[in-house]
Order: sequence, then C-alpha cells, then structure tokens
Amino acid sequence: MGVKVQPTQTRSGSGPSDAALVLAARAGEHWAQEALFRRYSRMVNGMAYRLMGRDQDVDDLVQESFIQALKSLDRLDNPQAFKSWLGSIVVRTAHKTLRHRSMLARLKIRPAPTADLDQLAAKASSPEVAAELRAVYGCLSGLSAQARMALLLHRVEGMSIPEVAASLGVSESTVKRRLAAAEAELAHHREKEEP
Repeated sequence: MGVKVQPTQTRSGSGPSDAALVLAARAGEHWAQEALFRRYSRMVNGMAYRLMGRDQDVDDLVQESFIQALKSLDRLDNPQAFKSWLGSIVVRTAHKTLRHRSMLARLKIRPAPTADLDQLAAKASSPEVAAELRAVYGCLSGLSAQARMALLLHRVEGMSIPEVAASLGVSESTVKRRLAAAEAELAHHREKEEP
C-alpha cells in the first residue's frame, strides 16, 4: 500500500510539481527520484562548474549533491522548495570539497588541482577575454574556500547577501567580511597584473 500522489502540473505544464515528486520520492518511488534528477541536473552541473571551475571534481560534486539530497528528503520542510534546497546542498558540498583540497595542499599531501583555464573560454573568445578569464580563475584559486564561495555566489550566481548567508549557513556580516576579503584580493591581483 504505497502513498498515492496526485501529480499536479508545474507552472509550465511539463509534469508533476516538485512537491509531488518529493512526496513520491520519499515514498520510495524511483521514477520520482529520476524525475527530480532529470529536472535539476543541468542546474546542478552549471552551478558546480561555476563554483569549482572546470576540473575533475565537478562530476563527483554533482553526484554527491544528488545523493545527499535524495537521502535526506525527509528533512525538507517545504517539498515545493526542492530547487533552492538542492542548490544549498551543492554550495555546501562544493565548499567542503574546496576546504578539503586546501587542507591537503597546505599539508603537501596532494598538490592543489588547477582548473583547465584554457577550456574556460569558448573557442570563439577573443584572446583578451581568454586572458581575463585565466587571470580571474587564477586569482580565485588563491582565495580561501570561504571567500571564494561568497564571491562566486554573490557575483556569478547573482545571490543577494541574505541568500548567500543562508546558502553558506553563516551570518550576513560574515558574508560581507568574506566578500570584502575576496574583493581586496582581486584588487591586489589586478594591481600586480597592470604594467
């Protein structure tokens, strides 16, 4: 005797709502888990790529984020908020990965991985744009995990300071301090690059 979920339509009319899918997935329905994955895999991939840069850990981050989300669906208070909740899981997982990398690099256990900077720019990008992207990601790799996450969420993902604070699980004043530190480091990096 399984849980019967009425698949209400999403706003676009493209299938069951997130709430219906979450309820069905909680009830053990594999089709609902797959539907949530299909619906949000592009979003999670894009977010992971923007937070991590192009490197070998992006696919692992995406997989780990979905595994964590599906395992802990019972902790989601508002099933319709699945998208933002999943985004928060991606942020926390990326943050944990970056902190772990940083620690291993400091202990000289594993060299700090570098993003494939040549692949960040589209083939059609001008040499100036490609050089600027390499410089930005080069600078980002030198930031602390906390400053990097705050900067990318605010500047790249377009989140407000309260949204960044909620995603990182810190206060707004902490986000502001981390953003100020990241901005100062970027400014310092730009000064070094100028002739």
